[in-house]
Amino acid sequence: MERKFNKIPKLHVKSGDTVQVISGNSKGKTGKIVEVLVKKNRVVVEGVNLIKKHIKPSAQNPQGEIREVEGSIHISNVKLVDPSTGKATRTGRKLNEAGKLQRYSKATGKFI
Repeated sequence: MERKFNKIPKLHVKSGDTVQVISGNSKGKTGKIVEVLVKKNRVVVEGVNLIKKHIKPSAQNPQGEIREVEGSIHISNVKLVDPSTGKATRTGRKLNEAGKLQRYSKATGKFI
């Protein structure tokens, strides 16, 4: 039998990128990507899609508490913010001078 390998897809954003949310409850907000969940096609963006998390009482925290933490957003609902213009842009991949694939802004044509 032939073995099939699940290839990890290349995504248009990565950890540390500044993105803008283009749909959902947090539409229009911008923030930095904290985590990319590749298998689920989701990202966690700093300060966006805040959800309330109930913390059970423990020895260190006898009261328990309700914390606000960032929830994940589907990767198709975020757009990369171009560092040169400060506006959200679509991205693509093309070869750079070294012959390596690199992301570029489709609006300006410059490498990111």
